Amino acid sequence: MSDTVEDTPTTGQKFTAEALGTFVLVFFGCGAAVYSGGDLVATGLTFGLTVVVMAYAVGRVSGGHFNPAVTLGAVLGGRLPWSQVGLYMAAQLLGALLAGAVLFGLGHGFDGFVAEGNMGQNFFGDQGSGFAWWAALLLEVVMTAVFLWVILAVTDARNDVNVALGPLAIGLTLSMLHFLAIPLTGTSVNPARSIGVGVFAGTDAIIQLWLFVLAPLLGAAIAGLTYPVLFGQGSEPVAGSGLNFGGGKKDQYVPGNYEAQWNQGQPGSWGQPGAAWGAPPQQQWGQPGGPQQQPDPAYGAPQAAPPQQQPGQPGQWGQPAPQQQPPAQPGQWGAPQQPGQQRQQQPQQPGQSAPGHWGNPEGDDDGRTQVRRPD
Repeated sequence: MSDTVEDTPTTGQKFTAEALGTFVLVFFGCGAAVYSGGDLVATGLTFGLTVVVMAYAVGRVSGGHFNPAVTLGAVLGGRLPWSQVGLYMAAQLLGALLAGAVLFGLGHGFDGFVAEGNMGQNFFGDQGSGFAWWAALLLEVVMTAVFLWVILAVTDARNDVNVALGPLAIGLTLSMLHFLAIPLTGTSVNPARSIGVGVFAGTDAIIQLWLFVLAPLLGAAIAGLTYPVLFGQGSEPVAGSGLNFGGGKKDQYVPGNYEAQWNQGQPGSWGQPGAAWGAPPQQQWGQPGGPQQQPDPAYGAPQAAPPQQQPGQPGQWGQPAPQQQPPAQPGQWGAPQQPGQQRQQQPQQPGQSAPGHWGNPEGDDDGRTQVRRPD
């Protein structure tokens, strides 16, 4: 069986990954909103960090949506087939409701706890900050559209930083949105997040849920449909995605669906050698750093040899230093002469200098010129 088949996540694994990721998002995000007293920075950073952590953890399995709006934007943007929307959204709703139930139970650990209005739910109008319903609707649509544009952009196959920095950019964007909208609507941009705690927060919160389901889905649809128009497609749309239910590349392999946006299995994906963003180019093991210079035969003098690389220096990442050249043998250029050893003379052609002394017809070990007695 090929690696491609073995590495394909199963339907159950995708469902588990989405349910777990959404549970962590709602539990920690809404929990921080409740138990920090509504602290703006703490709540915003917690929501962003949960997305970063869980996208790195299970993004290879399901793509790390944790949000029905993200799933809808991915489908309309050509990244996910419609046939898997039900699976993703069901898992997300289940994870969010489980998180809301756990928070509801933990709240009763305090005497006199009242869940109504104290579950980190979203709000507008008289039940919240007094923000008008139409303004809350517009705000959530715009924020979700921006959120989806960022997600589709950083997971685009043409984006060189999508693998290592994609989850970080998405999480920071979610924190940015919370810093703006927590005082206004409590920040939804995620129907599952709103439903998961809203059903435990009293009648008024349940009545207002329609806005926090409709607005994020509308914003995601706008971003999913307009991203290919504005910026093009990094790859051919997945079959059965977008508005063309039968279009796309029929035999396209999409590991973990939304993992195609994380570029799983492509050059530069997690675990690929030498693919980390900004990593230095690597050479094969044992390959010398550069070609050795050869003596110039025109002059008979050697060129300066390149400096030897010391072990442990960063010249070659993870490579041993080039091995030292063996010492020159007696008689070779630059080798010390052995005391008392006479150099064997080779017959020379007329006009050719003997090795050892420049322009000297004969040479001995101590470098002195010998005068030969005429016969």
